[in-house]
Amino acid sequence: MRDRPSILVPIRVLEGEAIPEGVPELLANAHVVLLGYHVIPEQTAPGQARMQFEERAIHRLDEYETIFEEAGATTERRLVFTHDEQKTLDRTIAEYDCLAVLIPNATAPPEEVLVAVRGAVGADRLARVVAGLFGDTDISVTLYHVAGADETDDDVQTVLDEVADRSTALGMDKSAIETRIERDRDVLDAIVDAAAAFDAVVMGESDPSLVTFVFGMPVDQVAERFLGPVLVVQHESATDDGSG
Repeated sequence: MRDRPSILVPIRVLEGEAIPEGVPELLANAHVVLLGYHVIPEQTAPGQARMQFEERAIHRLDEYETIFEEAGATTERRLVFTHDEQKTLDRTIAEYDCLAVLIPNATAPPEEVLVAVRGAVGADRLARVVAGLFGDTDISVTLYHVAGADETDDDVQTVLDEVADRSTALGMDKSAIETRIERDRDVLDAIVDAAAAFDAVVMGESDPSLVTFVFGMPVDQVAERFLGPVLVVQHESATDDGSG
């Protein structure tokens, strides 16, 4: 059995957020790290919030955990009352060595996934997510790159082929992988337009504009453009040895 990639699923646990339709199926082969968190006012101590809300939050996490496990995922979870949402996300990613973070929008039962290959997130990490999540499924994957003026088609194809080769080496069926190169487009606009034909998007945390787009805006603004779930593959940390 291939390794399950660790995927962080952050949920605002006391705000009535549900697990969107299609997400459990998308992560059926993942090790899901459920982060239930609640942002509290600066004047409120985390311990005070925990005493007041912990029981209700744990009940909600129990429900989420059951949903993912029934779909086939393995799970672990963490409950945090925090003053700083972004620091909590960053700390949890590092602590649990998460390969990717999910922006959990709804989707149909996933059949086709767009993988935006770009920048500093290496082929190995993308391949571990792709093969780990989709290698034992009927889901097809399109490796997609918006080429810059200084990139030749041959250069881009070499990068895409590297991700494809590593994915197949990790167990992905070669016939389930296609590649696509696009030119003369704004990167984000191109990804959004391409994503409309897919059930989910995988993208690397590589280009600063993409990082800002995903984490620097409220989730509802992200959802206005990416209608399905988005998996953001994280940079390799200094201590990452390629396992996990």
